[in-house]
Amino acid sequence: MKKILKWFTPVLALGVAIFIIFFLISINPSHEQNYGQPLRHKSEVLQKKPQDVWLNHFSKTQKLGYFYPVNEVFIELDLDEKIVSKTIYKLSAPLLDPYQLFCLKEELKQHSLKYYLVRDKNSVELLIYSKDVARLNSLVRVLKNYQISANIELFKEDI
Repeated sequence: MKKILKWFTPVLALGVAIFIIFFLISINPSHEQNYGQPLRHKSEVLQKKPQDVWLNHFSKTQKLGYFYPVNEVFIELDLDEKIVSKTIYKLSAPLLDPYQLFCLKEELKQHSLKYYLVRDKNSVELLIYSKDVARLNSLVRVLKNYQISANIELFKEDI
């Protein structure tokens, strides 16, 4: 076993060296190329034979009784149902000072409503979009305690 291991490394090194030599010879051809002359343009039109495309093989598989998996999406629309529009209400409250904003945020946490703040240079306006008009009306009544005027309107999307 020691004799095999003793000779294995030199034999392996010799094999790698021979491989590298044959590789370098194969990528460097021995004949010279004359690159000084311009290429000549051949104006022959070749008729190509139709080739067998591998995709055509998949279209013939239905005849054989099995199918290959294909990523396809089918969407089925039931157009007989009526689309019911849902009424969405918009509560807008202009805020004058930071104390009003603080009070309003505390009340919104209790009512668990999501809100948007729209800030301009001179004013801050709070917008709430909801389908539940009763919750919005109760919020408007609570905001009157803090002297915050709020308006509820029907929300219409700009299309």
